Amino acid sequence: MPERLEVEIRDWVALRASTHPGHPALECSGETWTYADLDRRVGTTAAALVARGVVAAEPVAVLAGNGLEIARFAHAIPRAGGAFMPLNARLSASELAFQLQDARARFLVATPEYADTARDAAPEGVTVLDATDDEWDAAAPMDGASAIEADQSHSIIYTSGTTGRPKGAVLTHGNFYWSAIASSLNLGVREDDRWLACMPLFHVGGLSILLRSAIYGTTAVIHERFEERRVNDSLRTEGITLLSVVATMLTRMFEVDTEPLGTSLRAVLLGGGPAPRPLLEAARDRGVPVLQTYGLTETASQVATLAPEDALRKLGSAGLPLSSSTVRIEVDGRTAEAGEIGEICVAGPTVCAGYLHRPDATAQAIRDGWLHTGDLGYVDGEGYLYIADRRDDLIVSGGENVYPAEVESALLALAGVEECAVVGVPDDRWGHVVVAVIVGSADPEAVPAQLRDALAGYKVPRRVERWTEPLPRTASGKLQRHLVRERLTAST
Repeated sequence: MPERLEVEIRDWVALRASTHPGHPALECSGETWTYADLDRRVGTTAAALVARGVVAAEPVAVLAGNGLEIARFAHAIPRAGGAFMPLNARLSASELAFQLQDARARFLVATPEYADTARDAAPEGVTVLDATDDEWDAAAPMDGASAIEADQSHSIIYTSGTTGRPKGAVLTHGNFYWSAIASSLNLGVREDDRWLACMPLFHVGGLSILLRSAIYGTTAVIHERFEERRVNDSLRTEGITLLSVVATMLTRMFEVDTEPLGTSLRAVLLGGGPAPRPLLEAARDRGVPVLQTYGLTETASQVATLAPEDALRKLGSAGLPLSSSTVRIEVDGRTAEAGEIGEICVAGPTVCAGYLHRPDATAQAIRDGWLHTGDLGYVDGEGYLYIADRRDDLIVSGGENVYPAEVESALLALAGVEECAVVGVPDDRWGHVVVAVIVGSADPEAVPAQLRDALAGYKVPRRVERWTEPLPRTASGKLQRHLVRERLTAST
């Protein structure tokens, strides 16, 4: 048999700069970069990074909000051979410091609005660089002509597990490339596609919009932050064809006005967990083509997405697995029957290479090629995936993931907290809000303020209750958060 050839990938920005240099690549805040503009800026930035000493596969952290600068570095760091490591701009300095130390990063690029946070977060030995410095445009451009191996690291995105300890998922060029190809086979690609990115670009859902647009040669329209009225106006006046949001964002868009959202919009991808059926029905009634989708950081975003023709027939489903993903539902080590709820497992070329510097976590999550997601779901008789719940204890609040163990660890560091439990309680605006129960002498009203230096704002409990009795636990001592959740929910 002939020797199997390894897949090589072209630098997608360089490729699109050669095929249609004048086509808009990025639009943000009234500024437009064509593919020729983007390629030049990516080339000079990559050359400057190499001159700084960036070596193959090393993480280069970036702390920035949505804008052209984070997009520049998302393409430039991989061209320089490094791994783009976007940091969640909502995290506290101590949380960012942990990720920088865990990744063994040497460089942290920050935009001016995050310069103080970057300096506070940077451990000894980490060099903080200004993302707007003239040096990024001064070097002779590094071209993107060389082929890239599919398994070469592209990005490192930190995601917390059920232990609450953040881990850096290593995503390769091949992961993103095959994710883009699979999505295009589902949604199609049009020359005039304009994908609106109003989700944070430091999350995989937002980042994938930038990368897919470059792979396709289409346009990414960036909003600095989510503002429902502005999004609605963009859909009506700027020719937006694709939009990615979570359920709470779409709800807010519907609440601000009842006018049609434009004729160019052909798909709204709705992620972030199962959407309420009333929201899906409202979208149907307003003629908004909402497609539920299911994905993870570890799979470079999408695993399954509902095709447009199934939007009404399979209301509530996350759709069929994309062509790059094989999905099975596992129950006690066996494949579940149709309709039987179990753990969602995923295999295919979009599954990440593992967790940075964490062979133990990698071996636990990826077994025999299958990513064990910890999420629960089922497939129906036609193979359509339905999400029964997120990870047992995961709280999804306003599209942000909050892991109870991480918050509980911060609570237990406070004086007077002997025991604690953190759960999500349903909320009309945010989907769920974080609620904590403590046992001990600590003043529950003072707890949120005491946590603000240790945790991002969205992780700080909105409500803290003090119980006098011990928290419910199993015979082996495991905390039964579901019982805490049930009691709190019943009391609201």
